[in-house]
Amino acid sequence: MIRPLFVSDVYFPRVNGVSTSIRSFRDDLAALGVESRLVVPDYGHDPDDTGDHGVLRVRARVVPFDPEDRLMGARPLRATLRSDAVADCNLVHIQTPFRAHYAGLACARERGLPVVATCHTYFEDYLHHYLPVLPRSWGGALARAVMARQLNAVDGVVSPSAQVKEKLLEYGVTRPIEVIPTGMTADRFVPGDGERFRREHGIEQGRPMLLTLGRVAHEKNLGFLLQMFATLQARLPAALFVIAGEGPARAALEREAQSLGIAPSLRFVGNLDRRRGLSDCYAAADVFVFASRTETQGLVLLEAMAQSLPVVSTACLGTRSVLLPASGACVVPESHAEFADAVAAVLSDAARAQSLGEQGRAWAQRWSSREMARRMAGFYGSLPRVRGLAATPVVP
Repeated sequence: MIRPLFVSDVYFPRVNGVSTSIRSFRDDLAALGVESRLVVPDYGHDPDDTGDHGVLRVRARVVPFDPEDRLMGARPLRATLRSDAVADCNLVHIQTPFRAHYAGLACARERGLPVVATCHTYFEDYLHHYLPVLPRSWGGALARAVMARQLNAVDGVVSPSAQVKEKLLEYGVTRPIEVIPTGMTADRFVPGDGERFRREHGIEQGRPMLLTLGRVAHEKNLGFLLQMFATLQARLPAALFVIAGEGPARAALEREAQSLGIAPSLRFVGNLDRRRGLSDCYAAADVFVFASRTETQGLVLLEAMAQSLPVVSTACLGTRSVLLPASGACVVPESHAEFADAVAAVLSDAARAQSLGEQGRAWAQRWSSREMARRMAGFYGSLPRVRGLAATPVVP
């Protein structure tokens, strides 16, 4: 019986794609008969672990340059990984490349367990944002070298998209790499209440609303979206741009919005409750916009599609696996004018917007989280050091 031990430097209440992916896979693996444990930081407040079994919180401190995140204490982390609470786990699944990676790898080697790692994050293109004293080319080379060294130390690698797998092969990763995206859970398709969201946030019904959602960070290319919105506003002055999420770039973006003259039409709404607020936010919008260059998959694109929200986006790295012709999304180059033209076209044609939304919803339904969990369980079982374990019963 395979019993994975997930180890991560981030998890809810820290809202991001890694947290979402971990919870999705753990829930669906459990439904298939694969029970797991999860070791993550203690954030010091509501952990949002309702119905989330087998979560072990480790004492942690605030990361100085990023107060949203936590650094787990080395000693309490080691103690947790050696505790009776995880003694029945027989495979380690590392989710992040920081302290969790090295502690998880040490745990696996100490106990003679197989270990896999998921490459959730593409560091090459944005390490320079966090180490500005390092030349960009040096930062990229450092990121590539560290990732290759880390991933070649494990027994198997999970990539969320074929494009990321190609990058890892270029880096020199030689371990088996399986492409397994994060899937869409059934609750993402439950229609949100857009009118409720607009009432709660004081947004007039009928006002054209653009939305982007995710970590408010430099690598998300939000500055480009602000400049695009300034171009759009010259044609549609009533439009509103809503940014949902939190992150270290918010103050800089607010200053940029002031300089562009769009601050009165820009709204930051922070992190949203995934049980209701997130779907309501998607449902309130008229078009979802996205331009990140560093996504390993782009889960928010599928979430928007699941709510029948038309999408206008650039396609870079992992988002290329989502933004295929069948997705119904408007894929545009990273040009302020062309992007704004595409958004204006969606906002001005209700029939086209509806058609795009219907195509997107049908596309998102192909990305079943249960099927992705089946593939993950199969990958666990394919690893040479796992084959001696008793077969895991998979529930239909």
